[in-house]
Amino acid sequence: MAGRHVALLRGINVGRAKRVAMADLRALVAALGYQDVRTLLNSGNVVFTVPGKLRGGDPAVRIEQGIASRLGVSARVTVLTAAEVAAVIGDNPLGSIAENPSRLMVNVLADPRDRSKLAPLARQQWTPEAMALGRRVAYLWCPEGIIQSRLAGAVERALGDAVTARNWNTMTKLHSLTREG
Repeated sequence: MAGRHVALLRGINVGRAKRVAMADLRALVAALGYQDVRTLLNSGNVVFTVPGKLRGGDPAVRIEQGIASRLGVSARVTVLTAAEVAAVIGDNPLGSIAENPSRLMVNVLADPRDRSKLAPLARQQWTPEAMALGRRVAYLWCPEGIIQSRLAGAVERALGDAVTARNWNTMTKLHSLTREG
């Protein structure tokens, strides 16, 4: 678990009740003992390094509990290693059809075993939308937008809060941040 990691928070900055300043989020993650803490955008994306003394623990659980106890907000946290983020970028099977990166979604599973819940959806026809399963993600091409997407809605119903989505632009920026420093 050493090296750079990305924490993806679900539910932060959605509506007025769950607003968290990214400066407060950075300070919280640093106070938990993580290093080189950076946030991306204003939507709960945190890149950090796990120092040796914290190896072996689960950063997602620690950050989730810290947000609840110190910031008074409940949020689902999913953590990916830099290697997992690199695999998401490198393994994208929809890159050839997704001409608008803001409409190519990467749905990150909190538990990789939940991939089996998406297998029936991956076998269905969603044209003009498309879906492909990765090791820990579902790639969704939503050419008409996310809000109108039947596919995105089906994934949400299948997994609930056990998945968090980022668009391709955000994922590539997070990948760049994991390689810095």
